[in-house]
Order: sequence, then C-alpha cells, then structure tokens
Amino acid sequence: MQRLHAYPDIRAMFRRLLIATVTGVLAALAVAVFRHAMYLLEWLLLSNDSGSLVNAASGLAPWRRALTPALGGLAAGLLLWGWQRMNQQRPHAPTDYMEALETENGEFDYAASLVKSLASLLVVASGSAIGREGAMILLAALAASFFARRFTPQCEWKLWIACGAAAGMASAYHAPLAGSLFIAEILFGTLMLASLGPVIIAAVVALLTTRLLSPGASLLYEVHLSAAPDGADYGLMFALGLLAGVGGPVLMWLMDASHSLFLRLKLPVPLQLALGGAIVGGLSLLTPSVWGNGYSVVQAWLLSPPLLSILAGVFLCKMLAVLASSGSGAPGGVFTPTLFIGMASGMLFAQLAGIWLPQAEMATLLGLTGMATLLAATTHAPVMSALMVCEMTGQYALLPGLLLACVLASTLSRALRQNAIYGERAAEPR
Repeated sequence: MQRLHAYPDIRAMFRRLLIATVTGVLAALAVAVFRHAMYLLEWLLLSNDSGSLVNAASGLAPWRRALTPALGGLAAGLLLWGWQRMNQQRPHAPTDYMEALETENGEFDYAASLVKSLASLLVVASGSAIGREGAMILLAALAASFFARRFTPQCEWKLWIACGAAAGMASAYHAPLAGSLFIAEILFGTLMLASLGPVIIAAVVALLTTRLLSPGASLLYEVHLSAAPDGADYGLMFALGLLAGVGGPVLMWLMDASHSLFLRLKLPVPLQLALGGAIVGGLSLLTPSVWGNGYSVVQAWLLSPPLLSILAGVFLCKMLAVLASSGSGAPGGVFTPTLFIGMASGMLFAQLAGIWLPQAEMATLLGLTGMATLLAATTHAPVMSALMVCEMTGQYALLPGLLLACVLASTLSRALRQNAIYGERAAEPR
C-alpha cells in the first residue's frame, strides 16, 4: 500500500517528539497562567474565590450583577479599539492559530494576539457568556510558535502551532486524544500522517503537566451512570443525533444573525461589547446561571438534572446570553457554551421521551449525547466530538453510541450547511 507521505528518518522523529514534549509543557503553562489570572481577576473584581462565576453572580447585588458584564465588555472594547488605533499603519498578521496555519510560514501577530487574549480575560472574568478556553488555546499556540521560531526550521513552524493548539485543548478540557483529533479532523489534508505523533505527544504531556500543576480530579466533569446503554437508549441517542444535525445549522445561523444585527447598529467597538455585556447582565437578573461559559451549571445538572421548568427557563436565557456575547464580538469562544446548549437540549429531549419511557438516568445519558452531537453538528468533526465527551466524563461505555449519533449529526448538518463553525469566522474553539 502506497503511503501518502513519507515518514521522516528516525533521528528527525525523536527530535520532533522531544520538541513536542517541550511544546506540551509550554502549552500547559500558558493555560495555567490564563486560568490563574482569571481567578485573580474574579477575586479582585467580584470577591469570588470559588472558581464559579455563577456562584459569584448569585452573591452580588442585582445592580452589580447587571452592570458588571457591561463594564467588562466596555473595558475589553476600549482595549481592542485603542490597540487598533495605535497600530493602523502596522502590517497585520493573523491573531488566531487557524488563520496562522493557513499562511505560508505560520505567521503570528504576537502583540495583537496577546492584546486579544487580555481582552478575552476581561470579558470572561466579568461574566460574559463566552468561553475562556478559546484564549487558553490561543496562548498555548502562541507559546509553541514563539519557541518554534527560535529552535526549529521554518518548514516545521506550522506543525508546532498545531501541536500547541492540540496541547492547549488537552490542558483546558482534560482530553488529549480529542485535542489531537480536533487538529486532525479540522485540518484534514493539511497535516501529514507522520505529524500526528508529535501532536499526540504534545497533548498528552500538556495534560500531565496540568495535573502536576493542579492536582485533583482527573476528569473535567463528574458523571454517575450505573449501566451501559440498552437498545431503547441507542434509539434515543440516534434520534437526538438527527435533531442535533438540524439544531447545529440553526445555532450557527442564529450566531451569524446576532453578529449581523450588532454590526447594523454601527456602534464603536467599546459600546458594542458593552451592549453585549449589558444584555447578559440583564438576563442574569432572571437567573445568575447565564454568567460564564456554563461549566459549573453543566456539572451540577449532570449530577442532578433539574425540573423541566427550570431547565427550559435557564436554557432560553443562556441561549440569548451566548448569542449576545458572541454576536457583540466579545473575544473568546463558544466551544464550552455549545456543550451547555447541547446538554440542555438533550435533557429537554429526555423530558419529552420520559413521557413514554422510564426516566432512570435518561436525562444524564441524553444530556451527554446532546453535548457530543451538537458539537459534531457545529464542527463537522464527529470522532473528536464523541471522544471528547468520553474523555471529559470517563464514560467510555457510551463511545459506540456517541460515534454513530455524532456521524448522523455531522452528516445531516453538512447537508444543510456546508461550512462548519470554523470555516467562516475566527477559528478559536468557539
């Protein structure tokens, strides 16, 4: 069988694996720096040391809960606007890793990328419904690129940016294999098969380094399922995959529509981001659960699924908050918020299915299925999506059913909308 690409010689392979190890460590450190900076800012601004923005919002007076996201968006907008004004005559290079990987030599605008990450830190720590992981992975890719430009040949720079991104994803989500497959599936045909070795090494080393820096639970989400899925469960998982295949394009369309609506207002960047934050703040008066990327709510609901009325109300408010934050251009990603929307959708589906079928653990099972299938529908990366949910929760018994459901979701989504969420706008994990 003919190989598509020749493997490098053995010395080059060992050199790459060594550099991949260093890249993994650097990526984990970059993620840790952002995470601790976020915790510090939350403590300074919100007197919150729990690590949960929902808890922070619950303890604030209503006026502060409403105002804080708007002020964070305003500060981030002023920072981005000021940087753009100061550098109008400066040649521009990519400020995210996907765009950098599409350039000839993996070009990065380091200064602008750091400013973008700082702006993301401001909106994340002030409660906007945007993902913190996007900035984490960007910083990991930046660290890898900075190291590569000093110690590796130019022809390898794009490989190390990819390794840094995969390692950052592994560190942020505790999912090294999914982080590797994220790069392989999203950039299919761009990376050589031989390049997957360094990508996987970097991702695994990043996760191990993260666990050394922050010892504790090895899984991102704690989930209790007492039995593997049976025939009826598989049928529901496949049905949810089909629903996600329609819901993914709808979600992407809503994000595009929200972004277009904000652009039509023709507001300066600071006011545009402040408006997005103000909408999140107003929604938080109804429920503080709209603050942040949704991680703490996902964990609480996976352990104890809520009643239908609470589930539907928080889902609607969170959806509006995510659309407001992403549509206003708040720097960050919607990768983790997508996991929340998928989980809530799966649990709503479980509530309806429970009318005819026994409900034992059904909400948790379909919540996990919703996370994977909506992710697959928006990224068109079914293997990565299924494996990521298994790695984050440790529920590997779900993998066969999740793979099939994710393939269904991805195929139907691709038929309805050719471009994935990474094929149109900026490409950090959204």
